[in-house]
Amino acid sequence: MPERLHLPAKHRAALETLIEKHLSGVEVWAYGSRVNGCSHDGSDLDLVLRGPGLKEIPTERLANFGEAVRESMIPFLVEARDWARVPKRFYQEIEREYVVLMEAMETADFRRVALADVIDLILSSVDKKSKDNEKAIRLCNYMDVYNNTFITDEIDFMAATATDHEVVRCSLTRGDVVITKDSEKHDDIGVPALVRHGVADLVCGYHLAILRPRQEKVIGDYLVYALSAPQVQHQFHAYANGVTRFGLRKADIGLVEVPLPAIPEQRTIARFLSELDDKIELNRRMNKTLGAVARAIFKDWFVDFGPTRAKVEGRASYLPQDLWRLFPDELDNENKPMGWRVAPLTELAEVNPESWSRKNAPAEVDYVDLANTKWGTIESTQRFLWKDAPSRARRILRPGDTIVGLVRPGNGSFAFIGSEGLTGSTGFAVLRPRHSRFTQLVNLNATAPENIERLANLADGAAYPAVRPEVVGATQVVVPNDAVATRFSELVSPILNHMESNKRENHTLAQTHGLLLPKLMSGEIRLRDAEKNVEAIT
Repeated sequence: MPERLHLPAKHRAALETLIEKHLSGVEVWAYGSRVNGCSHDGSDLDLVLRGPGLKEIPTERLANFGEAVRESMIPFLVEARDWARVPKRFYQEIEREYVVLMEAMETADFRRVALADVIDLILSSVDKKSKDNEKAIRLCNYMDVYNNTFITDEIDFMAATATDHEVVRCSLTRGDVVITKDSEKHDDIGVPALVRHGVADLVCGYHLAILRPRQEKVIGDYLVYALSAPQVQHQFHAYANGVTRFGLRKADIGLVEVPLPAIPEQRTIARFLSELDDKIELNRRMNKTLGAVARAIFKDWFVDFGPTRAKVEGRASYLPQDLWRLFPDELDNENKPMGWRVAPLTELAEVNPESWSRKNAPAEVDYVDLANTKWGTIESTQRFLWKDAPSRARRILRPGDTIVGLVRPGNGSFAFIGSEGLTGSTGFAVLRPRHSRFTQLVNLNATAPENIERLANLADGAAYPAVRPEVVGATQVVVPNDAVATRFSELVSPILNHMESNKRENHTLAQTHGLLLPKLMSGEIRLRDAEKNVEAIT
């Protein structure tokens, strides 16, 4: 083999850096004209990538490497081919003249094993029906698994019944992993959840499969994350059969391969990833509590009129005196505080005040859609060049706005806007407070459960029941005096700001989790490197 490779040192160094970053564990050979002496400065560089065990390298890693090379300062074309995908008739030609550009870097000692070799698989047939001659149970059903990474006793499981045989066979125990087995969409197949601790009388329901780890080979705490990795999810989706409804056969589930390090490393990886999940869950719970506090203050002041009623009934003050004095001492003939009035929400907020057009459109938009906005949280956004953005990406959103979904409003597609630079769908009514002291009043009035229910009842249209923005703006609200509105804003604003901070942290943690998971599962990065990534953002 020739020992010469026509590749300038600076370009080789740049290429090796990209290989280290994107192709750890892969041996890289150079071949072709830059090896056989027939090249010039602008010649293509032909590479062949030999993955661990000469198995196929995940498509995502190949794509990331290719994109990184294209965006680098390397001035010639680099053609990188996966050895496992190269037709075997070319092997001899490559092996005749090649140079090892880089040896395989050290990676975690992962092997891939079929699920059938490490778990016992149980398909459930327990339905939601209750029968008099069967045992009362709590049923873990499809949505319990689909919506939760962890199955715990905090979930409100439905009541059902099962036969004695079904209870013995399909009861869930700590460490079991449950996956979705059937669905209307193939990419909803194979969603996993871990039974995190024992739940009394809990039985696995229909359309689900129990993957019970053989503890000497795999632990459930690790398996739930291995099954979530993109390289494993792709296998579930490929095996899913169907046309209008998709499903996994028992034999196919057993064929799915998962990365499997030694048990001690499984525990370490699982502990690291679960700590990220626990931090996200802690923030969610904190936001639930903070939201309840803000809602309770709003209800007391502007729905129940608690302070004024207490004054009328001669009860003692339960607020600081400087605040207590701001509330009227009497109720009017409509039983609201004297001097306060009822008005449409448009008195406190403008509806859809700004929109993008061809004349003022930015180069890119960070798009907020109804589908990704759920019960006060924007779960994700999508970045588009303006020319590629959906036609509905038109509403300009500013911090302090509240957005309320117009299509199927009962689905809870509403949120408070706490970040700059977002663009909303025209499927939202955007409410912009006319004064900063109204920000919290607008949000809590517009998103009150009673108002969301009212909008849902007013929605019309068979396929897409919806309301017009004017209907949201017509929401009747109680308008207090300016002094009370200002103090309410001062009291509740830190609560909403804290909630937005938690949401931003969760978004960052979730992105980090999503980026690190496939790398950990492929052995591309070590746990210590993943921990450094998390330390940088927390």
